[in-house]
Amino acid sequence: MKTNVKEIFGMNVFNDAVMKERLPKAAYKKMKATIDSGEDLDPGVADIVAHEMKEWAIEKGATHFTHWFQPLTGITAEKHDAFIDPQSDGTTLLRFSGKELIKGEPDASSFPSGGLRATFEARGYTAWDCTSPAFIKETPHSTILCIPTAFCSYKGEALDKKTPLLRSMQAVDVQAIRIVRLFGNTTAKHVTTSVGPEQEYFLVDKEKFLKRKDLIFTGRTLFGAMPPKGQEMDDHYFGSIPERILSFMEVFNQELWKLGISAKTQHNEVAPAQHEIAPIYDQNNIATDHNQLVMETAQRVADDMGLKCLLHEKPFAGINGSGKHNNWSMCTDEGENLLDPGKTPHENMQFLLFLAAVIRAVDEHADLLRLSASTPGNDHRLGANEAPPAIISIFLGEQLNDVVEQFEDAGEATSSLEGEEYVSGVHSLPHFKKDATDRNRTSPFAFTGNKFEFRMVGSTQSIADPNTILNTIVADVLCDMADKLEAADNFEMAVHDMIKETISAHKRVIFNGNGYSDEWVAEAEKRGLPNIKCMVDAVPALTTPKAVEIFEKHGVFTAAELESRAEVLYENYSKTINIEALTMIDMAKKQIIPACIKYQTSLAESVNSIKAANPAVDTSVQASLMAAISENLKAMYEALAELEEVTYTAESMEEGADQGHYYHDVVFAAMDALRAPADKLEMLVSKEAWPFPSYGDLIFEV
Repeated sequence: MKTNVKEIFGMNVFNDAVMKERLPKAAYKKMKATIDSGEDLDPGVADIVAHEMKEWAIEKGATHFTHWFQPLTGITAEKHDAFIDPQSDGTTLLRFSGKELIKGEPDASSFPSGGLRATFEARGYTAWDCTSPAFIKETPHSTILCIPTAFCSYKGEALDKKTPLLRSMQAVDVQAIRIVRLFGNTTAKHVTTSVGPEQEYFLVDKEKFLKRKDLIFTGRTLFGAMPPKGQEMDDHYFGSIPERILSFMEVFNQELWKLGISAKTQHNEVAPAQHEIAPIYDQNNIATDHNQLVMETAQRVADDMGLKCLLHEKPFAGINGSGKHNNWSMCTDEGENLLDPGKTPHENMQFLLFLAAVIRAVDEHADLLRLSASTPGNDHRLGANEAPPAIISIFLGEQLNDVVEQFEDAGEATSSLEGEEYVSGVHSLPHFKKDATDRNRTSPFAFTGNKFEFRMVGSTQSIADPNTILNTIVADVLCDMADKLEAADNFEMAVHDMIKETISAHKRVIFNGNGYSDEWVAEAEKRGLPNIKCMVDAVPALTTPKAVEIFEKHGVFTAAELESRAEVLYENYSKTINIEALTMIDMAKKQIIPACIKYQTSLAESVNSIKAANPAVDTSVQASLMAAISENLKAMYEALAELEEVTYTAESMEEGADQGHYYHDVVFAAMDALRAPADKLEMLVSKEAWPFPSYGDLIFEV
């Protein structure tokens, strides 16, 4: 049966259309004012909304509601409460009050807080975020009303990723609207950031997945020899989608459409078993909530269909890992995209000023942007010939680069390059006008038509982190620009000079070439651009005096909240590598070494049997194979002992930067040393004797 997308789209969302239909006109009007303009919510209206939300959810089959929030784990959290209200006569009513809608008290003291709250300080609050619609999470066995919320401590500190994101969006709104006003727009009320996050992922067979402890415990393979064929033929990329995967995508899309998520594009990615889904952009906060749901839904649907969805940035060594391209722009509530250059960008001074602001923000705060894309998994990916380098730079393309150079060289821009006509040389193919600029897939921060594509973000990440930082650093630059322009005697001249001076001062961050090349690394060093190669080196950027100043200035983070997040990041890194190290030790001791010894024993018994039957038969092949296995077994056993020792040392260290660096510099190196002989042994031992599925089994037999 074919899916009627129009009928199912948003069916499980308490969206504007549902509110307009179900709420009294006065209540709907007040609710819209709260959502659109940030006006205080009338408690009486909250009661009306709660009642209608409950009735709507019950009609959908819901029995429970939850305040759905995003703690510092990077995933979502929920505690379910039934609608039931027991009565004295033994019956029950179904109730949901405005108080229950607005505020929850989940305690949730075991979530990471980086010292913002002690374990005994159990009181934590969730607060309804009415700007992101409530939705029904529907599974074969449950139907839950989910209410997006912020999560804070008893003392008011942000314990989640949503609260700082909302604060940063407010900061951009306040500062960008000042600039818009200066350019004569008196009707726009707000500027919002819009985001469209592309999501890459791997799909593997569930039965094979469950035979690998590394995938179960860490999300990536810690051992594994490359198969004879990987991605070198480029035949998976945009290739015909296998029927089993297409069936998954069909169900996946349907579930997303029910949640009002505008899943638009799907295709095979570069690596075997790798795929991508991309939505149409949405308001920053909603896009962030939606991306969390995309990841959750992908994993749930895959599991139901006998597959496993791997979101790790690098689940397999030797082939491409997964990222999440964060397409970011700024728009007024009237629909004007402030990063749209128009047909003649050299004349669009408002666009050029916003462009200059982003260039300056990225250059001045490259360390923060690099941090925002830092995860233990992304350390495997960034800088390889599959993802942007760890060096932050901006790609503008030929058209805008030409405009920028005109400003720098002549003090003004008088023309804009136009796209040429596409001519294929085949009469039957259409001619059309090409874009004025090509794309650069090696750039970490690329201008792509009317938005910036931040390509460094890791596939497991909540996009709240990169967008919180991006919003804040741009808001800070816009604030400085607005201060100066509002005080200028001649606005047009001041804007012109500001664009020119900003470009001249920050042109070092503009790079349109091959970001994968060694020459760029050397050139970036000459330009003074930071090259932060790993997560533990990136974390200190969060608590520099410069960072604390801008985050506090715009009310996004307090100094204490920044310190807490740095502590959480170090802790997360150390725990991640520790789990990986312990998993390697477990697999080596209980699976690989016993399997190799058993296989070696069978070889020896084979040699003895052959010699007993006929002493003249040549068994040098078996002897050579046994010797190679023995050599690598010895190397593996020595590496295993070293990994156990350094892991024990790391575990005994005090949590923080020193421990994080030890895990990165010492433990991780010991893990690589253990893997090398193990992967060689996989190529020496028979497939039947190897204790778990190989790379070939996982990525080519889906």
